[in-house]
Amino acid sequence: MAKGIAATGLINGDDVQYLWLPLAHVFGKVLTSGQIEVGHVTAVDGRVDKIIDNLPVVKPTYMAAVPRIFEKVYNGVAAKAKAGGAAKYKIFQWAAGVAREYGRVTQDNFRRTGTASAPFGLRTKHAVADKLVYAKIREAFGGNLRACISGSAALAPDIGFFFSGAGIHILEGYGLTESSAASFVNPGEAYRTGTVGKPVPGTEVRIADDGEILLRGPGIMQGYHNLPEKTAEVLEPDGWFHTGDIGELSADGYLRITDRKKDLIKTSGGKYIAPAEVEGQFKAICPYVSNILVHGADRNYCTALIALDEVAITAWAAENGMEGKPYAEIVAAPATVEMVDGYVKQLNEGLQRWQTIKKFRILPRDLDIEHGEITPSLKLKRPVVEREYKDLIEEMYEGTREA
Repeated sequence: MAKGIAATGLINGDDVQYLWLPLAHVFGKVLTSGQIEVGHVTAVDGRVDKIIDNLPVVKPTYMAAVPRIFEKVYNGVAAKAKAGGAAKYKIFQWAAGVAREYGRVTQDNFRRTGTASAPFGLRTKHAVADKLVYAKIREAFGGNLRACISGSAALAPDIGFFFSGAGIHILEGYGLTESSAASFVNPGEAYRTGTVGKPVPGTEVRIADDGEILLRGPGIMQGYHNLPEKTAEVLEPDGWFHTGDIGELSADGYLRITDRKKDLIKTSGGKYIAPAEVEGQFKAICPYVSNILVHGADRNYCTALIALDEVAITAWAAENGMEGKPYAEIVAAPATVEMVDGYVKQLNEGLQRWQTIKKFRILPRDLDIEHGEITPSLKLKRPVVEREYKDLIEEMYEGTREA
């Protein structure tokens, strides 16, 4: 896999990597392997709460992260702008819109012509927004960042296009523990937000009749330890591995993940919903959210469990008559529920009727690794959260008809 990573040409001996991912995790291991193969400098600090402080010190040329990190940065910038008053927040919202448009247009033009160009009017707006907003964001990342690699979970396209337009190029990738983490990655300048790019050299891919992504190559595991029956369920005799993910390939080989087979939910009305898609859209809208879980399997409508970011919501509370209040009291306050409800309504406006969130509950604390609700790479563990907050979920469906 190290040889495959080097063959992509995305990293070189002059790079400086900032590595915060757990070194016992496959994502961290494969990044270390790539670094050893190429021979560049890596700065290691596994404390997630120190990332923002360390970036200006390390000044990395690239960094691998998970969507939650980019969401926190985006929400932090949005919250800071909002705290600066109505005028400053309006400037940020305008700049964010310009960034998304610029990201979409330049990527589309690069795909068609090989040049990341934009019309004169958009370039002019982008130049103004760059001085007011984007340059400060790039400086917060250390000022030398060539690109970020994002993996482990889906990145909301609105977040991806925002950073693209701001000059922070997020190359989404894809892989599993069983495939040694690095199976796909976006190819540098030709990256496409919303896809996980092309196969790492040496990896084969095909899409099964039911849409499942199948992989084959030297990075695929030999099997699960001492579990031959489980191995046989996912690994065919000719080496093809069943990922359990649903996706589609473009004509020129870019892969787009649509969802996990097992995470697609079907309402009692027979409608299929990809919860990760709805959750990603909400994270791009609400600057105070930390995690969200959409529920609706075998129900007649969708609900959501929402956890709020402690730093962001505490700052909001201080400006809304709750300064000094503890987190649990802030998230339970009617004003907080009303504020979140506004963002849920905004989300619903862009969804199909059967996707909309009819009810939600704000969790009394954020989800964390210690309670087993998220992984070390900050990925949501749905079954754990649904089991732990079963009473809240059932409360949202009281008195309703269920299939």
